[in-house]
Amino acid sequence: MKRVTGVGGIFFKSPEPVALRAWYKEHLGIDVQSWGGTAFKWSDPEGTTVWNINDASNKYFDPSTAPFMINYRVDDLHALVKVLREEGCNVLDKIDESEYGKFAWVIDPDGNKVELWEPPAGQ
Repeated sequence: MKRVTGVGGIFFKSPEPVALRAWYKEHLGIDVQSWGGTAFKWSDPEGTTVWNINDASNKYFDPSTAPFMINYRVDDLHALVKVLREEGCNVLDKIDESEYGKFAWVIDPDGNKVELWEPPAGQ
């Protein structure tokens, strides 16, 4: 019997949902619909979404105090980081590059840390 086969959605609350939706649409290009969200479709049948539970003492989500972090796949991390900085977004200074790809982080208006990920070539 199959049980969970993937991540079906990511849901979170905001004290200013209209403003937060507008920020994600403007700065990260997420096509937020009138119902308040979007549906991402995998164009690559081999694509994956990572799901992970961390210990509460893990500092990886810092400086956010939220108990979650969302990772968004991007095509050109360095170009996006440059644009986000030009737009006045709170982009953290650190960019990690490893065999797993390139990673950068931006803090949304509610103080949530958002991870941006450019996969390695060929993935």
